[in-house]
Amino acid sequence: MEYAVRLTRPLRAAVCAAALLLAAACGSSGSSDSSPAGLNPPSLKPPAKLGKPEGQVNLIAWAGYVEDGSNDPKADWVSGFEKRTGCQVHAKVAASSDEMVKLMKTGEYDAVSASGDASLRLIASGDAAPVNTALVPHYKEVFSGLKNGAWNSVRGQMYGIPHGRGANLLMYNTQKVKPAPTSWSAVFDEAPAHKGHVTAYDSPIYIADAALYLKATRPELKIEDPYALDRKQFDAAVALLKRQNANVGEYWSDYLKEVSAFKSGDSVIGTTWQVIANLAASEGAKVRALVPKEGSTGWSDTWMVSAKAAHPNCTYKWLDWIVSPEVNAQVAEYFGEAPANSRACAETSDKNFCTVYHAADEEYWKKIAFWNTPIEQCLDGRRDVRCVPYAQWVQAWTEIKG
Repeated sequence: MEYAVRLTRPLRAAVCAAALLLAAACGSSGSSDSSPAGLNPPSLKPPAKLGKPEGQVNLIAWAGYVEDGSNDPKADWVSGFEKRTGCQVHAKVAASSDEMVKLMKTGEYDAVSASGDASLRLIASGDAAPVNTALVPHYKEVFSGLKNGAWNSVRGQMYGIPHGRGANLLMYNTQKVKPAPTSWSAVFDEAPAHKGHVTAYDSPIYIADAALYLKATRPELKIEDPYALDRKQFDAAVALLKRQNANVGEYWSDYLKEVSAFKSGDSVIGTTWQVIANLAASEGAKVRALVPKEGSTGWSDTWMVSAKAAHPNCTYKWLDWIVSPEVNAQVAEYFGEAPANSRACAETSDKNFCTVYHAADEEYWKKIAFWNTPIEQCLDGRRDVRCVPYAQWVQAWTEIKG
């Protein structure tokens, strides 16, 4: 794998934030042309026009999304916003989607960089308001695959402005795993070939990865959405993961440990993120990463406006600023994800960045099932059966790991 690697300490910290995000079952799921089935949010109206900026905006964000130069002098897109708009930014870094939802309910914050499970909860509860995208000029430049998604819209109404996206990949040691894998079978049905050296992400949401594999390999289960599993489908995914467990050397949540394990050979195959694959390769690990033929899970974050926003005008100015080409490029490189704005790729300092992260490759993203939180009301639209809610995914994950 040939990478143009540009990794910084803050970017690495952001990977940890992403890990916290996953551990809290955050993220999003669905395709870009569908809305969550059966989701009926309160009737709220977006503003028809904007008024005079109020002088401040209060944000909830993942680490690395709202930088003012205090963590890294080279990472500052807040100061320019404040100077241009007169809106002073007050940001609260959240460690999980659950924390974001709790904070949004206080009514003290104007916007949040929500992941899929948080976004759907905020929409359903009425804590997030629909967004008038016409008031966000740079929205028209957002990649089409991020618009009208199951995690950020309902029946064609956007509930936020897309921020960025990433995929969960299969990474393997090119010297110890031959032939090169093309399927998730390498970590599931064929895992015994690498017994003790398989790695998997340590989170209940990983059950969706097993479900995605079963969707392709066991059509009789009739899995349509890896986050909408009835009891039979769920049990099949759990059984697969219990079999996999016998071959797993380590479940990872610390990205540095995964890099170290691949460098030492303790791990030779398993799940990863692009930014981690880049780092491992830059430190000498003989690795490649890919989206297998069955597709992969992944994430997309969305800036959402509070229904109780006290500073809506400054909030809308922030939405447009954070998705503007130059700023969106800065955030994407700092955090390690594909930018949302189609023009951001021309602004990245590493001119190969968007190629590595597949930013403009919509065919690539069609293979990604973005994270979502499982609920009893099946997200795939079924009404004749109940799906297994996330609380039971958490319980099952403990059993899977033994």
